[in-house]
Amino acid sequence: MTIKDAPEEWEIRATETPFVGNKTSVRTDEVVMPDGSVVRRDYQVHPGSVAVLALDDEDRVLLIRQYRHPVRQKLWEIPAGLLDVPGENPLHAAQRELYEEAHVKAEDWRVLTDVYTSPGGCDEAIRIFLARGLSEAEEERFAVEDEEIDLEYARVPVSELVQGVLAGELHNNCLVVGVLSLVAARVSGGVDGLRAAEAEWAARPFEA
Repeated sequence: MTIKDAPEEWEIRATETPFVGNKTSVRTDEVVMPDGSVVRRDYQVHPGSVAVLALDDEDRVLLIRQYRHPVRQKLWEIPAGLLDVPGENPLHAAQRELYEEAHVKAEDWRVLTDVYTSPGGCDEAIRIFLARGLSEAEEERFAVEDEEIDLEYARVPVSELVQGVLAGELHNNCLVVGVLSLVAARVSGGVDGLRAAEAEWAARPFEA
């Protein structure tokens, strides 16, 4: 048996959207189960996201500390953002987020990993990039608002972040998955064996 996720779609008898928000919505589908029964499944419909594990020449990861209201915590995170435009190239979105949130650009980009954040209740797909060859962006700084007004920044060694993740001190999913994926890549062929920055992404198809 091949251990690989595969597309599949069960019959939907009816669907409705009881809530539509600014960026996401909630959908209710009546789904036919294998035994023929029909059950209701509520889930968040999400445009998708990108995140950037930006690694400098001293093996430090660029972090942002931001208030996240749903969990009532300030979390250390890696730069990330929504795919605002349907069909948007995720690499372009990631480059934009790195510039807007950290005023940084990168020369070398690879796909680190693709994940679903919570597939039992949300269809959000995230592509996490590895960015290297960092330098300060030359353009004017992006104007921030809302929670981003209070951002804090740090560059933290990869080894220290691994310890923080395993100790339960760091919780942001993109940071956790990104850092551990980087470590895994290094012990299984090296980061140069990672997928190209514009590799296909079935969860969120795009034009190169």
